[in-house]
Amino acid sequence: MTVFNFSAGPAVLPELVLRKAQSELLNYRGSHQSVLELSHRSALFEAILDDATSLVRELLEVPSDYDVLFLQGGATLQFSMLPLNLATTHRVDFIDTGGWSQKAIADAAPYASTRIIASSRDDHYRSIPAGPFTSDADYLHVTWNNTLEGTTFQEAPRVNVPLVADFSSSILSEPIDVSAFDVIYAGAQKNLGAAGMTLVIIKKSLVEQTSALGSYLRYDVHAKHHSLYNTPPTYSIYLTKLVLEWIKQEGGLQTITARNRAQAASLYDALDHSDLFSNQVAHADRSLMNIPFSTGQQALDDAFIAYAERHGLVNLQGHRSVGGMRASLYNAMPTTGVEALLSVLRKFEQGER
Repeated sequence: MTVFNFSAGPAVLPELVLRKAQSELLNYRGSHQSVLELSHRSALFEAILDDATSLVRELLEVPSDYDVLFLQGGATLQFSMLPLNLATTHRVDFIDTGGWSQKAIADAAPYASTRIIASSRDDHYRSIPAGPFTSDADYLHVTWNNTLEGTTFQEAPRVNVPLVADFSSSILSEPIDVSAFDVIYAGAQKNLGAAGMTLVIIKKSLVEQTSALGSYLRYDVHAKHHSLYNTPPTYSIYLTKLVLEWIKQEGGLQTITARNRAQAASLYDALDHSDLFSNQVAHADRSLMNIPFSTGQQALDDAFIAYAERHGLVNLQGHRSVGGMRASLYNAMPTTGVEALLSVLRKFEQGER
């Protein structure tokens, strides 16, 4: 049975990427070594890292005055690294758009005075706060795409301080004007590759203001050593390289974005015309990547999740803090997977159990 994985992360990977990784697992490029065994100081791995870096720069059109880093610790480590490195006057502002914003605020609090300058808490995080925004902090932090709540920013807030954005669940799903941000970071396990690596794109001028910290927590150390200060997450970087190559082969972000928008539109349309299922997110702020929905009845939601699993659609349960269902339509989700979900939604609503 074909299984379609709608997990919010770790998430589905392109089949071609998995087959390529399988074919190279035991003997990478004639070395008779697995990529898992390659020294991070070897020419073979440095070529992998260089290719991954170049592809990030190419696909996202990263300006030359930004560093591209591959770090460990997940995006969660960035919640602490950011204030440690950038909060020179110990003040950080946030736009609160849900669960991951709250985690970022909590982790910054030991190192800086945190302030929420806008929040969508009052409408249960079903929208993105409207600007304009004003900040005089060391930086303003936003969670660009909210994995739990299914909302996303449509344009970058315009403020006179550095803008930092968590792009973990939407990186490479559509074009980004990197120059509108001072730091972009993203965990790998959704659109980039496998868990264990975090992409950080940071303006060089911010790297240079790093304060006295332990070596691994310093952006300048990682930039100086080109992400090779210590043993990096080598296999995660390798898989990211393969995913980036796949995106380029697919036609780049133009092709990926068109497919993502079409797939999301078809699911939103089905939900909007359903008498059983609904999505409560403000239409203007709907995510392309994470689409929550519900029947409004816990027992019926549970029945649908079980029904979907019997038909090969897995990991549709919503986050435990939100409930209901959630379909994550990351880049690697094939259109056939979305079509299968639409079919299951329709049959369940018609009474098939």
